[in-house]
Amino acid sequence: MATYVQQNQSRRMAIFGLIVGLHIVLGYALVSGLARKVVEVVAPPLITDLIEEIKPEDKPPPPPPPQIERPPVQVPPPDVVIDIPMEVSTTAISNVTDKPVPPPPAPVAVVRSPAKIGRMPSSEDYYPAASKRAEEQGTVTIKVCVDAKGKIIGNPTVVTSSGFERLDEGGVKLARAGRYQPGTAGGQPQDDSCVSFRVKFEIK
Repeated sequence: MATYVQQNQSRRMAIFGLIVGLHIVLGYALVSGLARKVVEVVAPPLITDLIEEIKPEDKPPPPPPPQIERPPVQVPPPDVVIDIPMEVSTTAISNVTDKPVPPPPAPVAVVRSPAKIGRMPSSEDYYPAASKRAEEQGTVTIKVCVDAKGKIIGNPTVVTSSGFERLDEGGVKLARAGRYQPGTAGGQPQDDSCVSFRVKFEIK
């Protein structure tokens, strides 16, 4: 039993001495730089090289394409197309045109009549005395216009002269003394209707 205890103690002492020796060796190595050399041998230093960036060379621009002379383009004249309207026959148009068109209503004919002489005095009563002495004779045409009641509108006018002023004045006086009937239109008296007549002056 005592022998076993001694062996264990001796073994412990040996291990303790080994550990102390390793510490001494490590401490010496640190002091003397041996550990650094070992590290350098195991892991050699990293060498870094600076690589210069290669810049692309500036190339000159490509030459412009050669200019080719193009011949002038001739544009042909446009084709003028004239659309001629064509007659298109359809049933709708034929049906309309085939039917006879009724004639327009005939206008109502309005019967008109001029004014008329109702009563006329004798030309001998209006023969100027001076014309008789001068032996003036002739025929004068007088125009008279009357209203719807037969009354003279304005003064009678000389249409054709007798050639003597006194005879013409005698014819106007005779016409003013006469009686007249108005003209009609559709059977109705008109406000402005005229009548012309001749007055003959002759020495008997």
